[in-house]
Amino acid sequence: MVNRALIVDDNADNVGVLEEMLTLEGVEYTSLHDPNQVGGVMNNRYDVVFLDLEMPDINGYEVLEQLKASTQFAKVPIVAYTVHVSEINAARNRGFDSFLGKPLDVDLFPAQLQKILNGQQIWVTP
Repeated sequence: MVNRALIVDDNADNVGVLEEMLTLEGVEYTSLHDPNQVGGVMNNRYDVVFLDLEMPDINGYEVLEQLKASTQFAKVPIVAYTVHVSEINAARNRGFDSFLGKPLDVDLFPAQLQKILNGQQIWVTP
């Protein structure tokens, strides 16, 4: 079965980079540029969620609460994926499963992704 990722990030450039990296790893994805659209994909199957922290209208912590409240996402690792690397401890304390600071390291990402998909936590800043 092919792994599926949900990307929630309002920055199209950052989404494009992550989409390319996931494609190279054979991971299918759904990308949302508007975090208010998360409710529309809650019934889909995902193996990992990449969630930006700073977005207009609703931030990543609020989206995290929505996802964690859904049984569909109970066992899905939710990764804080942000340029705000100073948020690493807050993300851990608020319930994220992993943290990847932007920009992602193209050489390290495949191993990081495998660990996350295998249930391991990753806490990385560039």
